[in-house]
Amino acid sequence: MIAALGGAVVVSALVLLAITSDWLLALVFVLGIGLLLTGVFLFDRARAAPEQVALAAPDWSVTLAAIEGAAAEGEAIAITDRANRLVCANSVFIETFGVGSAPPSLPLDRPALEAMTKLAREAWRDGAGTLESLETVSTEEAWRVSVRRAGRADDHLVWQFQGLATEKDDTISDLDLSGPFGRMLSRAGIETAITTATGVVRSVSSGFAERAAGDPTATLAGQDFVSFLRSDDRDRIYFAREGRGGTPQTLVDVPLQDPVTARNASSDAGATLMLMIDSGVGIGSGWDGSSQAGVAQLDALLGQLPLGLAMTDRDGRFLFGNDAFLRSVDREGRGLPAFPTDLAVHEDKAALSDAVRRHGRGPATSGDMAVRLISHPDEPVSIGLAGVRGLGEAAVLISLADSSEENQLKRQVAQATKMQAVGQLAGGVAHDFNNVLTAIIGTCDLMLLRHTPGDSDYDDIQQIRANSNRAASLTRQLLAFSRQQTLRPEILQLPDVVSEVGPLIKRLLGEKITYFVQHDRDLGPVRADPQQLEQVIMNLAVNARDAIQSNGTGAGRISLLTRSIGADEVVKLGSEILPTANYTVLIVQDTGGGIPQKVLPKLFEPFFTTKEQGKGTGLGLSTAYGIVKQSGGFIFADNVTDSSDKPVGARFTIYFPVHRGEAPKRRETPAPVSSDWSVGGKILLVEDEDMVRAVAERALVRAGYEVTACPGGEEGLEAIEEGGEFDLIVSDVVMPGMDGPAMVREIRKDLPDMPVLFMSGYAEEQLRKDIDIPDMHFIAKPFSVSAIVEKVGGVMRAVKQKADVSDA
Repeated sequence: MIAALGGAVVVSALVLLAITSDWLLALVFVLGIGLLLTGVFLFDRARAAPEQVALAAPDWSVTLAAIEGAAAEGEAIAITDRANRLVCANSVFIETFGVGSAPPSLPLDRPALEAMTKLAREAWRDGAGTLESLETVSTEEAWRVSVRRAGRADDHLVWQFQGLATEKDDTISDLDLSGPFGRMLSRAGIETAITTATGVVRSVSSGFAERAAGDPTATLAGQDFVSFLRSDDRDRIYFAREGRGGTPQTLVDVPLQDPVTARNASSDAGATLMLMIDSGVGIGSGWDGSSQAGVAQLDALLGQLPLGLAMTDRDGRFLFGNDAFLRSVDREGRGLPAFPTDLAVHEDKAALSDAVRRHGRGPATSGDMAVRLISHPDEPVSIGLAGVRGLGEAAVLISLADSSEENQLKRQVAQATKMQAVGQLAGGVAHDFNNVLTAIIGTCDLMLLRHTPGDSDYDDIQQIRANSNRAASLTRQLLAFSRQQTLRPEILQLPDVVSEVGPLIKRLLGEKITYFVQHDRDLGPVRADPQQLEQVIMNLAVNARDAIQSNGTGAGRISLLTRSIGADEVVKLGSEILPTANYTVLIVQDTGGGIPQKVLPKLFEPFFTTKEQGKGTGLGLSTAYGIVKQSGGFIFADNVTDSSDKPVGARFTIYFPVHRGEAPKRRETPAPVSSDWSVGGKILLVEDEDMVRAVAERALVRAGYEVTACPGGEEGLEAIEEGGEFDLIVSDVVMPGMDGPAMVREIRKDLPDMPVLFMSGYAEEQLRKDIDIPDMHFIAKPFSVSAIVEKVGGVMRAVKQKADVSDA
């Protein structure tokens, strides 16, 4: 074709030369045609170049056919590009790793994945690399991995995975732990499991599954073997599900790998047969010094005894302690410390250490010693020490009675005894103080009769009288604490009392404190003095207000709640103080931050206060305690806590026994006493206090009575025996020598109808029980002049009315 074109060009040139006879023109013609043909040729070559390049692209089907031949030998081959994308892989690779994985990012654990990544970097850098052993998580097979760089631009990696066939695989496949072999070992006290080199469970026996998970059919495959075990402070191994209540285990690790193969493989390539053997299984594994089976069995045997028992080794370290011992030393839930001396106060550590060492290393002896524990440093306890021989490491047995309940009862009895003693002292002080106040108040009244408002001394006398009355209220609080005040109990409903005192409480609380009241339905009636009960509620409300105001913002809430609690609910409370009965409960609760634990035991003691100097007498709660106890009730204080057991407020709970009898009713208002004090008559006044006797005598004489005053019971009896005729005997109760009740009994032997009016600073109810004299009248000290005159006038009128009825 090229020759034909050349000939045609030559012929054309000759024809042009013949016609024009111009050689130059013919030459230009030939050169132009040549250039044209050259351009056409080059354009044709440029258009055909892409087709040639496309024909040069790799044919992966041919590559796949080439690498698939290795699949017959079990080799997995994969090709990746520089972006670590899988571009080609044979069937073995796809079946083993799947199409979603490309080397080096295969389903491996962290160490193997790091090894593959390092191998890829080595191949890109050096052109090739080899990993002798790789174990995958998905297939649990071992592979030898080699990789080399390939391609025109060395932009691909060819990965070859050769399976490592070992005798280990056949050995593992022959072990059927879930079958008869595993059950046989379980009956012998041996539990079995097969794990990978990384500690992942592959299979377990039914006995292992039952003890580890509580289900004999559980496979537990894929879980960490160590998650089913736990160890104590002495490195004894237990099943985690059984805890220390189970039998200690001996763990035997049996590698399932041929020794020759193990030398040629990496250390994490093989599986392991784990044998869990109960301590004490086998010949010679009992109470010897080479194992802890004896101690473990003794621990299980003594664990349920109420007597606290613990054992130490020859070096004085604790081996075990039963639950009763942990409760006795206040270590329940925390376990034992390293040494017994860690339980004692600093002063007793040396003596206890010496005693343990002496009993542990000397002859088998026993003895007792007193030790103060850190948990109760003020209460010495007696512990028993006994040397033990023949139990391997065991050396000293320590016994300690669980006296937590006994100590609690002792503290309660001591507190009650202390409160009773303080109450008797307070009652005696209040009685003597009442005599002084009676004289002061009476003298003020007599002086006021001689002065009129506007006199220079009138205001001073009123001020003295007001302060005396304030002191009299303080003595009433002391008597309330000592339960020796005069109560006038009624059958009432607690909501009625709360509603009566509610308006006053609201005025005391202010605007920032919320007052909340809630009552239960079907509340039982209670028997109490409503006025004294109002005082209890007021005391508790004022204390709650002070607690809230001292707690930062001064804002908070005070709740008064009434509840009905049956006898069955009382039993569930488990209180050793509260008798089983039906109760109506009053709860006073605040959000003031709670009461410190160290303050709670002293809360109801008289004169104890947490307020600043001059802001509290310390008698508010003790008064409430006395009123509640005198009314037959019970009062308790505790803290209200949040979800994290942090105190957020205080709570006072008062239990009143439900009254069984007449329906609740309010006390009738007494009829007004006539202002005509004087009814006339002769009065025998017996009082050992000179000031009180003088005031009472002057008041009664001024009221028109004829008074014979005597300083004691003997003198009063002598006045009667000498033939004195009296219409009424006014006498103190407690006097030196012959007291008032003894004098009245002697007088009534001859004059059985002689009326008597007793004066006393003690409680009327208690005096009536102790004196037991019929037709007895009572007036409480301190009293004013008008009070003694009104009382005597009332008694005299009652006597005359009775006499008039008898005559009619």
